[in-house]
Amino acid sequence: MKQALVVDDSAVIRKVARRILEGLHFSTAEAEDGNTALVACGKTMPDVILLDGNMPEMDGFKFLRNLRKMPNGARPKVVFCTSENDVGHILRAKHAGADEYIMKPFDQQIVRSKFEEFGLV
Repeated sequence: MKQALVVDDSAVIRKVARRILEGLHFSTAEAEDGNTALVACGKTMPDVILLDGNMPEMDGFKFLRNLRKMPNGARPKVVFCTSENDVGHILRAKHAGADEYIMKPFDQQIVRSKFEEFGLV
């Protein structure tokens, strides 16, 4: 079973994302910030990460830069999830190492379409 990590400071978003991912047959873990997510990735590198951009402690951009430096850190597909929709924000996420970008709120159809592009579902 493929593994996913949901990184978001909102418990509601993590819960919604977990339901979506489990519906797509992913084993799912959660982290409330970038620091916790890096620890989780150090233990088990997931196949895909749904990543919030704006979080306390360590935001999504810093997490991405650190993730990509880790052993096997280039392997997971990272989908940056945020409510920011300006082009500069999207380019910043891509430059930091995001593979794709989706807007909040998202649903199973949106997540599935991105995962299909990666060959994950």
